[in-house]
Order: sequence, then C-alpha cells, then structure tokens
Amino acid sequence: MKGIILAGGQGTRLFPLTKLINKHLLPVGRYPMIHYAIAKLCEADIRDIMIVIGKQSAGVYMDYLGSGHDFGAELTFRIQEEAGGIAEALLLAESFIPSGDKFVTLLGDNLFEDSLAGPIAAFGQQRGGAKVMLKTVEDARRYGVPTFERGQIAAIQEKPKQPPTNYCVTGIYMYDSSVFGVIRGIQPSARGELEITDVNNVYASRGTLTFDVLGGWWIDAGTFESLAEASRLTTKKTRRTEECTER
Repeated sequence: MKGIILAGGQGTRLFPLTKLINKHLLPVGRYPMIHYAIAKLCEADIRDIMIVIGKQSAGVYMDYLGSGHDFGAELTFRIQEEAGGIAEALLLAESFIPSGDKFVTLLGDNLFEDSLAGPIAAFGQQRGGAKVMLKTVEDARRYGVPTFERGQIAAIQEKPKQPPTNYCVTGIYMYDSSVFGVIRGIQPSARGELEITDVNNVYASRGTLTFDVLGGWWIDAGTFESLAEASRLTTKKTRRTEECTER
C-alpha cells in the first residue's frame, strides 16, 4: 500500500513564520513537522510515499528529505500550484496510485501518538470504500463531526454550531482508487475549494465509510498554541525512547 502526505496550504494561522517557510518545515520538537508524517507511515511499513507540496520552500524539502533514503522510504514529490482544497491536492496523486489499489493519506500538520499499523491492516481487508480516523475532542465545533447510525458513519458535518457528538474527523484518511472519480464528481464549496468532507460524505452515503478511533494524543498543529503543544509532546516521547534505549 502506498502513502500520500498533503503538505501544501498557505499556513495563514502561523503567519509571519510562514512568510519565510512552508509550515510543514517548521520545527516541532527536534525535527521539522513533515518528519513525523513520514515516520508514521514507515512505522506502518508504508515506504512508497508521495508528498504534495506548494511551490514555497520546494528546494528546502528536497534538501532535507532527499530521496527518502534516511527513512528507508522512496519519496516522490508533486507540486500543488494553487490552494484548492485537500481533495484537489489529493487528486494530484492519481497517477501515483495504480487502479484498484488502496492507499493512506495524511495531512502533514496532523501529529499523533498511535501507530496506524492496525487500522491500515484492517483497511487492507476491507472490500473497498474508505476509512477515517476519529478522535474525541473538547470543542468539536472546530472540526468535521460525524453522526452515526447503527454503528456506521451516516454523515459528517463541517464545523457544526451544535456538534451531535464529541468526535472529530482527523486528517488521517484511507481510500481505494475510486476516490479520484469521487473527487471529480463533487462541486467546489462556497470558498471555491474541493472539500474532503464532501468526498467522505459520498462514501458515507454508500455505507462504505468505516472508522477507527485514536486513543493517544492528536494535534492539528496549525496554530501557535498547538505547534508549541506538539513540540512538547513529541520531545517528551523522543526523550522517553532514548531513556529506554539507554537502559
């Protein structure tokens, strides 16, 4: 199974830092943010990875990541010329995914503790469709929120004023190759972008959208506060790993 990391976007919430460099290259703990998404895919034995980036800092990505050799991975890069939404960025990877194959997509600014090996293995056994990873949060109004019927996701509401549950949809998605046809069939939202929530709702309407729930910490590192918290958590984990190794 292949992996796709979406690392474009303007990073406006982190301005003026993102005036200088793409947000996915900002330091989080001991590494640039992009490092963690690649490491999580490799941890789940996904090593053929495409990274969709913007034009800003493209050379820095190449300098830091190279071919992916240091990760034991093979990296391919694709440039998203203009911001057009997560689903549009995903569409750029269509030629990278063989017809009939399944793949995993991560948003590069989502950092999390859990291993994805189990959910990915389960999705590999799924007949088709899609899978999303959920997380319980305190303020679900900031995210896409699922509603459930008979143990399945019936629909996802984007930033509802009165969330029906305290679950949010994280930036961890798994799809079969039919997703590219789904993306071409949706319409741009009011802000002129192709929304990944609309894509996921197509699968929900078909009854082919499954889910797993993250048990450990998860952070959307798109603000100064969440960036600082992500640095604290990732540094703590790195130190704990080093202490265990020394023992």
